[in-house]
Amino acid sequence: MEKRRRSVCAVAAVALVAAMLSSLTEAAYGGGMSPGYYKTTCPQLEDIVLKEVTRKKNETIVTIPAVLRLFFHDCLVNGCDASVLIASRNEDAEKNSPDDDSLAGDGYDTVNRVKAAVEQKCPGVVSCADILALAARDVVHLVSTVVVYVSRSTRH
Repeated sequence: MEKRRRSVCAVAAVALVAAMLSSLTEAAYGGGMSPGYYKTTCPQLEDIVLKEVTRKKNETIVTIPAVLRLFFHDCLVNGCDASVLIASRNEDAEKNSPDDDSLAGDGYDTVNRVKAAVEQKCPGVVSCADILALAARDVVHLVSTVVVYVSRSTRH
């Protein structure tokens, strides 16, 4: 009975991930970003983002929901512009908003790590908004990998 419940939960999680992936793809590519946009200006971008997101996820699984919440908070307020990453001394920026107090530091840490790695290879080329969107896309991919693994391991 417990195995069946886990399998149902895994299937539900995969469905949720698929829906989120669809939303992320629309948010990332529907607003002007297109696959391969940085192909000539930062050809390693996709690999860098996936490598750093995976590294952070391997440190703590909390990375996955933290990045997703960060991305959705960013997109819901001002439209996927990475303004959720901006703080100010006057505490009047989006990051300083009480609505964003509950956002986990792991989301910010992940994006900062990715941005630092991207800046080493492609300084001044990739926007924070694009890095946040790509990191969110990659954590969704990692969620589906984790769910499939858990689903398979509960069948034994």
